[in-house]
Amino acid sequence: MFTGIDEVDWASLRHAYGSAEDMPGLLRGLASADPAERETALDGMYGALHHQGDVYDSTLACVPFLLALAARGEIADRAGLVKLLVSIGAEDTAREDGVESGLGARARIGVCAGAEVFVRLTGDADPSVRRAAPEAVVRFLDEPARVLGLLRERCVLERDDRVLHALTESLGLFVRLHPGHAAGALELLTASSSAPHDPGLRLAALGQLADCAPDRLPPDLVTVAVGLLRERSARRAGRRNGVDCPHSGTLVTRLRRLRPSDEQGSQLLRTLHRGLGDRLDDRTALLKGQLTSPDAVDRCNAVWMTAGLLRDWRADWAEPVALVGAQLGAEEDRLRDAAVSVLEDLFGLAAPAADDLAALVASRPDLWARRRERGAPTLGGPLKALARSGDSRATPVLAEVLAAPVVPDDLGQVIGHLGAGAAPLAPALRRRLGEVVWDSPGTFERAVPLLSALTALGDREAVPEVLRLLRGLPMGLRSRDAVVESAVRALGTFGDAAASEVIPVLRELLGTQCAAVAGEALWSVERDPSAVLPVLIGELTDGRPRRRAAADALARLGPEAGPALPGLRRLVRAEDPWERVSAACAVWRISGDGELAAPVLRTAWRQKPSTRRTITACLAVLGPAGATLHDLLRAELAARRRHLASASGGYGSHDVLDDEQLVRACGEVLRGG
Repeated sequence: MFTGIDEVDWASLRHAYGSAEDMPGLLRGLASADPAERETALDGMYGALHHQGDVYDSTLACVPFLLALAARGEIADRAGLVKLLVSIGAEDTAREDGVESGLGARARIGVCAGAEVFVRLTGDADPSVRRAAPEAVVRFLDEPARVLGLLRERCVLERDDRVLHALTESLGLFVRLHPGHAAGALELLTASSSAPHDPGLRLAALGQLADCAPDRLPPDLVTVAVGLLRERSARRAGRRNGVDCPHSGTLVTRLRRLRPSDEQGSQLLRTLHRGLGDRLDDRTALLKGQLTSPDAVDRCNAVWMTAGLLRDWRADWAEPVALVGAQLGAEEDRLRDAAVSVLEDLFGLAAPAADDLAALVASRPDLWARRRERGAPTLGGPLKALARSGDSRATPVLAEVLAAPVVPDDLGQVIGHLGAGAAPLAPALRRRLGEVVWDSPGTFERAVPLLSALTALGDREAVPEVLRLLRGLPMGLRSRDAVVESAVRALGTFGDAAASEVIPVLRELLGTQCAAVAGEALWSVERDPSAVLPVLIGELTDGRPRRRAAADALARLGPEAGPALPGLRRLVRAEDPWERVSAACAVWRISGDGELAAPVLRTAWRQKPSTRRTITACLAVLGPAGATLHDLLRAELAARRRHLASASGGYGSHDVLDDEQLVRACGEVLRGG
């Protein structure tokens, strides 16, 4: 297994964390009799050799030893080794930036050289190895006819359900990788999707057909799939204890510990949903069937799938969301917690579940806050979801939380979603802001959410508390500039209520790192371009974050910022796309020069979707003058996929909110409102 391992100059090779001198020890650890040592070694391999999809020269050096280990029957946990090799060899050789990865191509060649190892492993005595091997054979054995014959043979001989599912997934992969040889594989998948096969296997086959041959699906697919799911669940009902839900993780140890009790069922339905793609009516009907299943595990799986669907696609989601809300009354903690977690990130889309959220909040005061061993608590998920949905029933509960001795740091972040319904909270928010200790390590966490909340409420009576905070912040405080900027934005929103006190403070800040934000606020309060224009023009030549902030502030001045146009036109050609967008918006709003700005904004809209809300806000100010870009807004409204949806499945907690706000803004601009 390790012949030649000491002849490799490991010290000259690199991996994700530096020198590869530790690789021999990790490789030997994979052959250890101690399960914990094997686990640690495999975890280290994933982290070092194949970190976030990258490969290294040490990866190439390890591939032959990994193949040798996988081929030895006495080695335990060989399935993990096969999966690691598949992960290494299946990587595309071209990175997202279009740069060809020579190491990636060489890694694939190295794994392909061991294809015969994978062929032998398809008949291994260990079923976990037999589960991992078919995908490796399909990916790395460059003999399609032989591969198909091997898969067909194994489908006949295999008796383990999990291995049969893996073979089914590999048949789908075969169709996608070898379309010229797909007919035989499709016949096998079609046969597997029909009676008398096991309901789980039929679901697996339907998922593969949905992805690669939708014309072979039954016309009543959803009815069939829901029926199979329930039949499968009924067979499984007596073979588990309690409810578990899918989790995610990146480390091997966490993945193994956090597998759901029905990992296979979760995967089956994910595959089917993925195969259905933009067939949203079918996917919605399928979710309804899952969410009304008598089996709690099926419903838990469905809750997580609902999250992915809503984060990626635009549609009327009221019914699925209401069904997720219905899970809040479940006795199983994990099912309820899964539903809460999903609803937290839906913001206004969670409104159909508001009654269930309000009922849970009312019955479980212990869930109003999450306690932590260190630091202040955070807002509890049910209350956060209710407030984010805009439901005013959250307001009196938030008032009670605000009255407690210790207030969750993030409470202020939900106030803006309640709109005018949160106005009764203003006095308590002001009081809490007045209690913030200037020089505390937690000043940022305490003050910024409160300032955000008071700004959203437009609470002019908060000026004294905001000024007190600004005047007291010591230099050198952690995140001081962020606190100052939040305070300045608050004054820019309602500072004209005490202009005589506010203006001197803002003028002092014109000479600091927060000059651009202070200049914008000062303009809002006193509308004197002579006081802020020289400072903002000077900021255009400063560091990157300050240039963009200055451009945004100058845009607010409109035609009064004419002297800044030369600097802004230079910034339109900046390397950073956000700077280009801010500068282009400013040029257009100040001069009306759409000829320069429009092409820049059109390119950014297409290449960097996260800029779309900023561009739409600019078009809202421009009104009819921005009509040359209205085709982008019409196309956005016609699109079914959310603008921030990621092909890799990644998402941010505010992606749904951002997309809903973009859609709303596009409609308002086109309606002229």
